[in-house]
Amino acid sequence: MSTRTEEAGPSGLASALVEAGALTPDWLPTFEAVPRELFVPDRIWPGIADGTEQTTLVDRAKDPEAWFKAVYSDIPLTTQWDDGRHTGDGLGTTPTSSSSMPRMVFSMLADLDAQQGHRVLEIGTGTGWNAALLARRLGGGNVVSVEYDETVAGEAGENLRAVGLSPLVIVGDGRLGYVGSAPYDRVIATCSIGEVPRTWIEQTRPGGIIVVPWGTDYGGEYIARLVVTDDGTAHGPFTRSSAFMRLRQQRTERPPFDAYLKGQKWPADGTRSMTALSPADIGGWLEQFVIGLKVLGAFWRAERYDDGSYTLWTYSTDTQSWASADYEPGADSFEVVQSGPRNLWDETEAAYQWWYEEGRPGFERFGLTVDQNGERVWLDSPDSPV
Repeated sequence: MSTRTEEAGPSGLASALVEAGALTPDWLPTFEAVPRELFVPDRIWPGIADGTEQTTLVDRAKDPEAWFKAVYSDIPLTTQWDDGRHTGDGLGTTPTSSSSMPRMVFSMLADLDAQQGHRVLEIGTGTGWNAALLARRLGGGNVVSVEYDETVAGEAGENLRAVGLSPLVIVGDGRLGYVGSAPYDRVIATCSIGEVPRTWIEQTRPGGIIVVPWGTDYGGEYIARLVVTDDGTAHGPFTRSSAFMRLRQQRTERPPFDAYLKGQKWPADGTRSMTALSPADIGGWLEQFVIGLKVLGAFWRAERYDDGSYTLWTYSTDTQSWASADYEPGADSFEVVQSGPRNLWDETEAAYQWWYEEGRPGFERFGLTVDQNGERVWLDSPDSPV
């Protein structure tokens, strides 16, 4: 993705977004009326366009030119680490609030398709920029934004008041939505989830749309655009790739690695085998997403070495099973060790093989249905659950 920073400023960013097809003519006046710079704090950690990494701190007081350039680049900007506990200049452990990548902001607003007269619920206020764009377009009285972090919500409120916009900002658990202004015509989440809260569907009118980043425990994440039906079901396709911070109440705690080997030296009690499936072939965003649909309750980590080789570890969240697969550049077979009641590498291979036999479908062929019985990802049709 091009970040178009050679023409730093609103017009340069607008040109890049229009060129990418994210910023449409009907949203351009709103973009111009609500400058991103008014919703970005002085201290930020710029991200990159094609990943989830952050670069070093940019402090407006020390380098205003670099700050301005970052603000008007098509990149995400981390604004908080570790739920506010991190206060240093370096990188924290986990980014927990940000100003989203502008291309993603306007692409999701296009998916939302909010029209005049619509009432919108936003989950995850962040810096307030997305809520400001909606309030400018629809009127503050038609926009409710829920933010769990009180400090973040307070700063967003100040940003919104400074530009004369007044959506209702609620400090609370985003899973609960906000019944006080329901029902809504549109719901949009600016944080990722692995389970759609029933309250969001219940607070949405039949025919209303929910736009939300959805991903598995294993990895991979895409934007789901769900339409709510009269019977309280919501279903629809995935529209684009995404990489948002997880809704705080749905974060997954990863057990420590020593919980798996249980004090034994690798390979412990594991069973050795060889595989022709390269660990490198399953590391893509789409491959992670597909494997996560089939290999439930599992996650992965990579242990990398100086010569370019690495070990791909797969762990069950209950700490009872693990698998390791050793990747070596140029090899055509790879050693696997598996331990526990689940053969996690066998499950991974089966998931990959299913995807391969289906013609390696892209994310646009997958969709999500949420009803009283839970939620199901499907391929091509709700009648074909994965």
